[in-house]
This record gives sequence, structure tokens and C-alpha cells, in this order.
Amino acid sequence: MSVSAEIRERLEQSFAPEQLEVLDESEEHRGHAGFQEGGESHFRVRMKAAALDGQSRIQRHRAVHAALGPALIGRIHALALELSA
Repeated sequence: MSVSAEIRERLEQSFAPEQLEVLDESEEHRGHAGFQEGGESHFRVRMKAAALDGQSRIQRHRAVHAALGPALIGRIHALALELSA
């Protein structure tokens, strides 16, 4: 399973989001630190989920990191999060 698909699956299971975009932005970072041929290193997640309601920005980011887990986070060089409730 691709990293993108794994991110999507874990976020869907944990948050049942109304909206979810998982964008692989790796190619935009060619030549920069962490770039790897074939992509799957730099991601942007845009997610709207009621489960995030009432949480601060830091709490939302922590919740996403917990849902993804340390093994998956360890395979990602960069993860930009745009989260709303």
C-alpha cells in the first residue's frame, strides 16, 4: 500500500472526516532535503472532521500524528496539516 493510501485509510478510520485530501507534494521538493525518487516523502493533508471540534491547533496536530502512528510518521519527511472541524 502506498504511503498516501495508508495516510488516507488511517485518517478515515480515526476521524470519519467530511472532507479529506491527501496530496503528495514530493516532486515540488526535488533537490531538497528528504526528497526521494518516486515521491511519497512530502505530504499535505486537508481535513475537515467534527471529531476535531473544540480542539486547539496543537491538539488537532497531535491527534493526527497519533492516528498515523510513529511507524508511518517515521517514513514521512514532511507533513503539512490544514485541519478544521
